[in-house]
This record gives sequence, C-alpha cells and structure tokens, in this order.
Amino acid sequence: MTEILDIDGSVLEGGGQILRNSISLSAILGIPVRVKNIRAGRKSPGLAAQHLKGIQLVAEMCQAKLSGAHIGSTDIQFIPGKIRGGQYLADIQTAGSVSLLLQVALPCALMADSPVILDLKGGTNVDMAPQIDYMNEIFRENLKNFGAKYSWKLIKRGYFPRGGGHVQVTVNPIQSLNGVTFHDQLYRGPLFVNIWSFVAGKLPVKIAYEMANGAKDKIDMSYPVYINCIKDQQYVRNNCSGILLWSPIGNGTVIGIDALGKGPTDAFEAGQKIGTDFMKLLNSSVSLDSHAQDQMIIYMCLANGKSMVHTGEITLHTKTAIHIAETIAKTKFTIRPDGDENFIECNGLGFCNKNISIND
Repeated sequence: MTEILDIDGSVLEGGGQILRNSISLSAILGIPVRVKNIRAGRKSPGLAAQHLKGIQLVAEMCQAKLSGAHIGSTDIQFIPGKIRGGQYLADIQTAGSVSLLLQVALPCALMADSPVILDLKGGTNVDMAPQIDYMNEIFRENLKNFGAKYSWKLIKRGYFPRGGGHVQVTVNPIQSLNGVTFHDQLYRGPLFVNIWSFVAGKLPVKIAYEMANGAKDKIDMSYPVYINCIKDQQYVRNNCSGILLWSPIGNGTVIGIDALGKGPTDAFEAGQKIGTDFMKLLNSSVSLDSHAQDQMIIYMCLANGKSMVHTGEITLHTKTAIHIAETIAKTKFTIRPDGDENFIECNGLGFCNKNISIND
C-alpha cells in the first residue's frame, strides 16, 4: 500500500478548506492521507456536520476506507479507491453550506467513471460560505474555461439555523482539464452588471428592492444594469436576505461579489456598500474576484499545461489551497506581484482521468 501522507490541518487558514482540498486531491490522485489538527484555527476545532458530510460523500464516491470520521474529530484517515459514478446524497441536517459540499465533491465527480448526480442538502444562502447563487452565476461560468461543466437544479433554499435547502447537481466526467489564462487588461467588455437580491421568511420584498437600488446607486451609469428581486415563496421559518452582483468581463470570465443582510442594517445602505465594493472590482484589472481565487487552485493544479490568473490581494484561503496542492500533488505555484494585484501561475499536472475512455 502507498505510504499515508500526513497533512497538518492547523497551518495557514487552519479551517475546513485544508480538509476539503486534501480529500479531493487524495481521491483524484489515489494518495492516502491522514489529516491531523483539523480546524485547529477555529473556535470549535474538529469536524462539524458539514465537514463530516463532505468527506463521507467523497468516501462513498470513491469507496474509500475512512476512519476517525465523527463530529468533533480532529484526526481522520482517508484511503481512496476508484471514483464511481452514480447518485449520491449528502444531508448535513443543519444550515451547513451546500456550496462547501460542492467544493469538495465536484473535482472528484469530474474524474469519475460515469455521470454523477449529487443531492446536496443544507444551507443554500448562509454566512461564511459562498451563496449557491454565486456558485451558479460566477464559479460555474469560470469553471467552463477549464473544459468542465455541470448542471444544477435548485429544489429548495435553506437558511440559518435550520437549513433544509436542497440542490441537485449533475456532472458528466471529463478526460482532463484545460490550462487557463484569466487575464486581459486591454479588453473588459462588452460589460453589464447583474444585480440579484432576495428575501425570505417574514421579510417584505421591498427590502430586496432597497438593497438592489442601493447597489445600483453606486454603479457607474455607463454600465447597463439588470435587476432581479425575489421573495422566497416557499414556507420558511427563518428570515434571510441577500444580494449578488456579477458581470462578464469579456475574457471568458465572470467576476462578482455576494453578501447576506445583517440584522437591522438599512437595506439601501447595505446595498450601497456592496455596490461600492463591486465598482472597485470593476475598476481594477483583475479577472478573478477574491472568492473565486482560492477555488480555482485545485483545477489549475490538475490541468494540462500552464495556467495563469490575474487577481487582487492573495487571500489566506488561496495561500492555503496552494500549500495543499504543492504538498499532495507536488505542483509548483508562483505568485508574481503586479502593483496592488497579483498573477498566480502554475504548470499543472496534466492529470488524465483513466476511469473513462476517450470516447465516453
């Protein structure tokens, strides 16, 4: 048996991302791992429900031998097998993020031996994670540059603290990922701005419109702006509101920003704040926003050939994702400063999915 690789879960970000990226790369590359000090940098260390369900989901997908997997565990061992297609269910049973379930399972599903259907249940629009709408409108579009696609169906939204959301994701496996270049300082159009906002529970829909109008108030008038405001009409016991701004920038990528409503904060002012932040993003020359930045690392690592992305300040999540990729896959990333911005470059593994034939 291949020697088990030890991963220290306390380094850098010290949270769940170390676990997610380690398990994904372990399953894809067939490298057994032991992750210690899980979430040592968090107030309540160890596996929470969403982390446990994520690694159990991948373990089921690749018939892994998994030990130490229980709530509160700070040490797990994962010995992967072959990634199989099929339909899989992961129900967090809390408001834990389904977007984070997707983060750990999607790279593996792309390298399965047949199509994968993921039924993911938990929180769709919750704090400390990308909203599922960000994953659909921004992450999914950027992923297409690697030659990877998935379709999704939003069955029900789920909010803090009860969760109860349900998203179904369908993935067709691919042979390999393309290297990407997310950089074009000379051409950032045609450009328009989408603003989507929502409310749920007892909150009136006017709050969604106030957030959207506040955001629009800060958008340069030269950009066409398209607004869509909704109230979640399904019966929900929990109040929630949120907003998402995004724009295609003409080089095959989409940049965006999302936020949830916070307590009694004035909705128009909250919208103005996110609108101001989004204009700063549009006025820069970056091709990846800060939330997409770290999510691209695992795909750059596995891709065929050189990848280069132009982004802003390197986040701690990105530094963590790079550390795990270099530790497990032995790829080398280079960060090249460009004023207040940065280029991230990587010569990918050129990983080939041998689970499927080239004609599949």
